[in-house]
Formats: sequence, C-alpha cells, structure tokens
Amino acid sequence: MRLRTRHMLGIAGIEPDEIELILDTAESFAEIGEREIKKVPTLRGKTVVNFFVEPSTRTRSSFELAEKRLSADSVNFSASSSSFVKGETLLDTARNLEAMAPDFIVIRHSEAGAPHFLARHSRCSIINAGDGAHEHPTQALLDAYTIRRRKPLAGLRVAIVGDILHSRVARSNVLLLSKMGSDVVVCGPPTLLPPGVEELGCRVCHGVDEALEGADIVMALRLQLERMTRGYLPSLREYAKLYGINAARLDRAAPDAIVMHPGPMNRGVEITGDVADGDRSVILEQVTNGVAVRMAVLYLLAGEVESEAAA
Repeated sequence: MRLRTRHMLGIAGIEPDEIELILDTAESFAEIGEREIKKVPTLRGKTVVNFFVEPSTRTRSSFELAEKRLSADSVNFSASSSSFVKGETLLDTARNLEAMAPDFIVIRHSEAGAPHFLARHSRCSIINAGDGAHEHPTQALLDAYTIRRRKPLAGLRVAIVGDILHSRVARSNVLLLSKMGSDVVVCGPPTLLPPGVEELGCRVCHGVDEALEGADIVMALRLQLERMTRGYLPSLREYAKLYGINAARLDRAAPDAIVMHPGPMNRGVEITGDVADGDRSVILEQVTNGVAVRMAVLYLLAGEVESEAAA
C-alpha cells in the first residue's frame, strides 16, 4: 500500500488506512532508532527545503533530524533571512525555491492555506508544518503514534482542553482521532471555542471537570496569547483556576489516562508542573516520537513521487 497523495497538507485529505500506514512506518523507524542505527540511506540524493515563515523550535528541529537520519540534504530558510522581509510574495518565493529543484518543501506559515497554495504552484512534494490556525498534520500524527504505543485508538475518550480557537493542533487532532474511532471532546472558555467546531467530528463541553470525566487521553493546549487581542480572557489566573489541568482534575480521568501537550507549555496556566512531569505525562515522548513520524512521512511521500515519475 502507498499514500494516495504526493503532499502532506492536512489530516482532512488522508484516509484512515493511510494514517495506519504512516504510524506503522513510524514504528519501523522507531525500532531502527532503538537499535541505535542513527542514519539510513533512504533519501540519499534527495533535497529538502525547510521554509519556516513562523518561528519554531520543536517542529523545525524534528524535521531536520528526520531528514538527516534519512540521509537527505537539507536547506533551511526562515522569514528573517529570506526575501520575505523585502516584500517578496509567496508565489515569487515558491518559484525561486522551485528553481533550486528540491524534492520536498516543508513549510510553516502564519496564513491558513499557504501550503495548499504552494502545492498548486510547485512540482515537488509539500509538507505542511503548520499553517495559521488551520492544520498541523504531522503533530496530530505524532500524537496518534504516541497514544497508539500505549492504547488502541478506536474507542478512546479524548479530552482536548484549552485555546481551541487558535489551535491548528486541536483541529488536526480532532480530525485524525475521530477518523480512527475515538470519541473526542473539546473544552475551553466560550470565547476560545470556534463556531461549528462540532462539524470536525467532536463534542463541545464548557466545564473542564465534565470533559475530563473518564477520559483516557487528556491533552492540554497552550494559550496562544500572541494571536489574541483584548477580551478573550479575564486573566491568566482566572483561566488556570477554571481550565488548568492539575492533579485534582486529573483524578476525574481514567486511572490509566495519559497527559499530553504539544508544547511549548505555560506551566501553572494550562497545566501544573507536577502533572506535566508526573508518571502519566507523555509530553517528552511526543517530542521523541516526532522524529520517527516525520521520517515516515518523508519516506512514504518519496515513494509516491518516484512511482508517479515512473508511470
């Protein structure tokens, strides 16, 4: 089986069997890593451009490590060091990147739809590393992989708590987990819940205690204060009191529930330090698993591009 696409633009565009394929492939790369084989020649001779218009530490580093472990050549661009600061349009940037004949472009952009735009104007494979408040597909895939290593995805009760309105992670996770048979509930202040979010395949709950009741997975989301204007929250202290994940609230979840967070964390706001560092937390595992999942995405997309070229 192969992926049915040459791009990874969002979870909305892939099917459950493709998700399983990516997770299974990630598992094989994780096993290679556990045998301390640091590098495989799978993408030798391939070039990956990492084009990050928005700042990133975890996602960018994770992609770079994945590319190196697959023996690909990486070229890194950021907004501050590119012609973007001189007023160049995304289309002109895409054409210039395309002229360098890369095999992949990994893009993070502040505008929703930027990777899709790039895919329409590029011959190489485009991987969405986060576009505005739209999607972050590889984060959802690594979250699903982290969960699946402990529990089957089907039949789980997943509570996602926090700034749902501005979160591309929430959107991609709701799409993926609901496709894989999980019961997903999102929870947050009414001002941070987008209208019509239920259409993605989740339920909405305004009370965090109710949302966490019996949950198998508790996922806290960062308050994206940089995207907010006045009026979303009375104060951070009030948010922590009403929606923060602490030990007492976590007791409402299933006894073997795990705690997740895509990072970076605002400790003491959306999650307390004892919960983030406790035995139920898999937050650092999420970071580790990101490399294997991104290796899997690159590997499978490379095979799809080669099969198209041979056809």
